[in-house]
Amino acid sequence: MGYKVLKKKLICPGQYEYTIEAPFVTRNAKAGQFVILRVEEEGERFPLTIADANPETGELTLVFMAIGYSTKKLASIEAGEEVLDITGPLGKPTHIEKYGTVVCIAGGYGAAPCYLIAKAFKDAGNKVYMITGARTKDLIFWQDKMEKASTQLFITTDDGSLGVKGFGTQVLKELMDKEKIDYVIAVGPMPMMKAVADLTRGTGIKTEASMNPIMVDGTGMCGACRLTVGGKVKFACVEGPDFDAHQIDFDEVINRTKIYKDEESKRNQDCNLLKK
Repeated sequence: MGYKVLKKKLICPGQYEYTIEAPFVTRNAKAGQFVILRVEEEGERFPLTIADANPETGELTLVFMAIGYSTKKLASIEAGEEVLDITGPLGKPTHIEKYGTVVCIAGGYGAAPCYLIAKAFKDAGNKVYMITGARTKDLIFWQDKMEKASTQLFITTDDGSLGVKGFGTQVLKELMDKEKIDYVIAVGPMPMMKAVADLTRGTGIKTEASMNPIMVDGTGMCGACRLTVGGKVKFACVEGPDFDAHQIDFDEVINRTKIYKDEESKRNQDCNLLKK
């Protein structure tokens, strides 16, 4: 028996929002955690961060970009059909407490998991600034939800088509110059999270990054998600995904991710040659 897709929505080009019936996941799900999915019997296992969870209705919300084979396969499933496997919630929840002024900064589809995180910090009594960025306005989603989850929402786009032209780190720097920031969490592409860590380094601002390296089993056995934090090897699936951003060896993680991407590109090229 699989997990029924209750709703399917295209929220921006190539990006989908799925509402799935998964009561065993939602009853314990917290901000910052993730699930591992398998779409079909012979399919691979891949992680998606929990975007929203309703323990009362059992509805799990996932947001993803259909970019690889498995996510494209997931995007082909319609409302009323089923996903084969969902395991979770996995990982440690984001540590929520009353810091004072919190900044949640998200890039691309990292905005989806940042919703629950921002909401949890706001519910804990923090002043919450939410910064969400994308290449262009067509890739900005959940604006209304983000505004409700935060004290103030800032939007940035690379081309200036919506909000501030530029990157989220520019807005973060302006906020840091204007007032005391107590905590920052970054969710999104590795280069963006590295830039946030570099910006807050040495300022005394507690900064964490939600790490999303290559992941297979999600239980710490395969070792694919390993990264170096403070000179020690950590596993993102069981010891994260949130880590002290100032202690993460981002260059190592980025280089390891590139190896997988280069291999995938080579395989795709080989397949295309075989088809000719």
